[in-house]
Amino acid sequence: MPSPLDNLCGPSRPLTAEAPDAREFAGLLRSGLARLADAQVTQLSLESRFDLAYNAAHAMCLAALRWHGYRSSNRFIVFQVLPHTLSLGPEVWRVLAKGHEIRNLGEYEGDMNVDERIVRDLIAACQRVAAKLSALAAPAAPASD
Repeated sequence: MPSPLDNLCGPSRPLTAEAPDAREFAGLLRSGLARLADAQVTQLSLESRFDLAYNAAHAMCLAALRWHGYRSSNRFIVFQVLPHTLSLGPEVWRVLAKGHEIRNLGEYEGDMNVDERIVRDLIAACQRVAAKLSALAAPAAPASD
């Protein structure tokens, strides 16, 4: 039986299967973690912190997708597939989806309507993604004798 991610592959579908690339994964993870750290600098403007948190989340969710051997053709799908890539539920991906909606309004309509709460929620969701990714990336513990 094909996986839910396999079902999203094919012509006119949002995913394509592509072999994982450890260097790409590491770069996305590194970028995401750096942006997540910067998003927590309260001296920055709220809009900058939002951008940093959103882009950190996107980089890390894309890293998770790449870890599993898929590439996306759109930004939003990396959040939607979190239940399948990192076993994270709607309490995480809905926050990230809301961040995506706000990001699009800001990018395409000039309506960057952010507040402290959405930035805080984005950072918390991103931290959950980071924790799951770190567990994926951690080398397996050696077997004890």
